[in-house]
Amino acid sequence: SDLTNGLPLLTSDFHKSIKIGRFNRCTINFKSLVNQREESKYQGAQREKTSLLSIRGGSQAVLSVLDNFGLATPTSLFNSLLLGLAVLTVAGKTAIAASNKKTIVQSDAKPASVSALQYKFLAVFWLMRLADWLQGPYFYEVYSSKILNGVPVSLDLVSKLFLVGFASTGIFGPWIGRLVDNVGRRAGTIAYAVLYSIGALSTRSNLLSVLLAGRVAGGLGTSLLFSAPEAWLVGEYQQLNVTSSGNWLGETFGWAYAGDSLVAILAGQLASITAAKQGPTGPFTLSVLFLTIGSLLTLLTWGENTAPQQKKEANNAENGAEGTEKSSNSIKAALEVMSKDKRILLLGAVQALFEGAMYIFVLQWPPAIKAAILSSPLFSSAAAAVPFGGIFSCFMACCLLGSTLFGVLAKWGVQVERSFASMLYVAALAISAATYFGSAHLSVLVAAFFVFEACVGMYFPSIGTLRSRYLPDAQRSVIMNLFGIPLNLIVVSVFLSINTLGVSGALTCASAALGIASLCMTLLANSAKKE
Repeated sequence: SDLTNGLPLLTSDFHKSIKIGRFNRCTINFKSLVNQREESKYQGAQREKTSLLSIRGGSQAVLSVLDNFGLATPTSLFNSLLLGLAVLTVAGKTAIAASNKKTIVQSDAKPASVSALQYKFLAVFWLMRLADWLQGPYFYEVYSSKILNGVPVSLDLVSKLFLVGFASTGIFGPWIGRLVDNVGRRAGTIAYAVLYSIGALSTRSNLLSVLLAGRVAGGLGTSLLFSAPEAWLVGEYQQLNVTSSGNWLGETFGWAYAGDSLVAILAGQLASITAAKQGPTGPFTLSVLFLTIGSLLTLLTWGENTAPQQKKEANNAENGAEGTEKSSNSIKAALEVMSKDKRILLLGAVQALFEGAMYIFVLQWPPAIKAAILSSPLFSSAAAAVPFGGIFSCFMACCLLGSTLFGVLAKWGVQVERSFASMLYVAALAISAATYFGSAHLSVLVAAFFVFEACVGMYFPSIGTLRSRYLPDAQRSVIMNLFGIPLNLIVVSVFLSINTLGVSGALTCASAALGIASLCMTLLANSAKKE
């Protein structure tokens, strides 16, 4: 996220906005996601647990304690958890800042050129991400509100519109990456804003052809968002020739994704306010404003950089030919580089598997949490009030904690590969616990999900740092988009099989993917240690 998208719009039918993949947003009706047999199991568990606690007198005692602390409803409980997470995050950030002031050495002071680069990148990155997050919460509502040929748009058509955008990302991503490396990363960032604006404005139309074109534009724009800005940052940083020992690039990624969590919360609030005044197209229209500001800032503050054009010359002494030149940033060249370097292959596997698990989680946490609250005897009187917005905010706070932890470990000099591998094992255990205990244990489920979200917060700066280390600049954008192909396959496969898999089956797939990713990252860490 890369995760959930803004604060969800809660309707009487419990529609929930979710982000699937790095690419698109989609709102899914919970009733179509949760397998009927699992619902029956949860309802049975609810009756059994309620009866047991009532016999022991435990239910009234626990409810009395919760009521005394003002936690008798799910909303108050998650608001309290959010407050606790916010306090913990602020305390951690304050302690880190105080520690940095005491331990910094003059020789390791951040160069002014690095600070200037960070300001340029973060301002644009957060504006572009804000526009991206704004479009998430109302994806379903904006399309389901359309009337095509006198017939309301169905959930099935909304899903097909989602897949159109998703497919355009997967199919054209590698070619877009090559174009970005050749033409320029700044141009690619501006092109993202243009394409995303086209996609946003298309939602105001009632023509299916326009809506489809908008989804294609949005899918292409998403490929640019997740490749062009990062490639620009790494390219600019390498041109600075920084001699300081500080891990400034890793620090920049840490700040970028820590701020992204706050941007997501802000976007959700703005989307809700705008939709209340202008309808479901309001947040999409508002996103165009931030895309425009981001584009102007990119034009004014960013210089252009492209991938280095490595050339191969072969002199033919017999006929005096001057030789031929071959650009090394083609898709074929990128595939050759990947095949010859197992570290890149391992890193690509880790990215595809973790992000695949992450987006499966994005799809499944709403029905899982809903079922857990419904089956809990503690909230039987408030079962209908599932605070999805408050839960999402707690997730974002956990992400912020994870990115903070990444910064702490980086300051301590912990090898990124090692900390990354450890995080993946923790993430696998967390989702495994959620799968094993299921929605019958609300406290275990919430704790597992919080831990996983903290891992997500640590993941993004970690993967950004390792991509800057292992991916050659000549093929950076191409390879990053090639990593998305197996990710697409994982997400689409689960998405199309969701009614068969159910909540537990989907989480089992996520757990397995995380387990494999952990092994791949361990191999990469061992390889880095030997070198």
